Amino acid sequence: MRIATWNVNSIRTRIDRVEAFLERHDIDVLAVQETKAKVEQLPLMGLESRGYEVAAAGTSQWNGVALISRVGLEDVQVGFDGMPGYGDPLTAEARAIGAVCGGLRIWSLYVPNGRKPDDPHYVYKLDWLGRLREQAQNWLGEDTVLVGDWNVCPTDEDVFDPKQFRNSTHVTPPERAAFQGFLDDGYVDVTRPHTPGPDVYTYWDYYRQRFERNRGLRIDFVLGSPSVAAKVTHAFIDVDERNPALGTGTPSDHAPVIADIAL
Repeated sequence: MRIATWNVNSIRTRIDRVEAFLERHDIDVLAVQETKAKVEQLPLMGLESRGYEVAAAGTSQWNGVALISRVGLEDVQVGFDGMPGYGDPLTAEARAIGAVCGGLRIWSLYVPNGRKPDDPHYVYKLDWLGRLREQAQNWLGEDTVLVGDWNVCPTDEDVFDPKQFRNSTHVTPPERAAFQGFLDDGYVDVTRPHTPGPDVYTYWDYYRQRFERNRGLRIDFVLGSPSVAAKVTHAFIDVDERNPALGTGTPSDHAPVIADIAL
């Protein structure tokens, strides 16, 4: 099975790119983040004509997650048990959706950004990751993948300039510890062995030609349970999808991450 995760930064804006990506890489399941659309606004016609089913959660122009599968969508769950809300009043955001696709439990996750270390959103981010970890421990004995935009750079190799981000989110010790907690529990970053070294990123801001200068961050990951990690045969980042000189229209600021799993 070939799965992928991609923060598309508006699926309605980039549906042509999504459809082309699915065909180009022969994707079985695509986990999408930042759809920025209500479920009824999703452009499904082209996906359905290609044999894909879609499960999604979204609220207008913010957040939004989806699973696009041609190998089935069973036991769909919007949000995970205990997932915290944000705002006043507290509201559960569209940041997590899970389903069984071809025997594999896949969670599409859009971890809160955190904004600034002294912002309430940062506290929310750490709480969100902690609650997710509590639930994810229950899934370790199954074929499970936690995929998506984690908004964390786990090591200094995952950020183009650690000094520049010294006082920013994504690299703070609590955020890195929260991410490491999943690895300590037994989940495996299955793409890292296939995409080693520094300067290998999944996100480049549109600001000041960050992509052209490879000033990026690695914040999109596929974490597999032990049984899944043992079956991963290959993984890669489709950097070309982020290239503004390729494809039609403006690309997302994220590149897709792809993994092959011999289930």
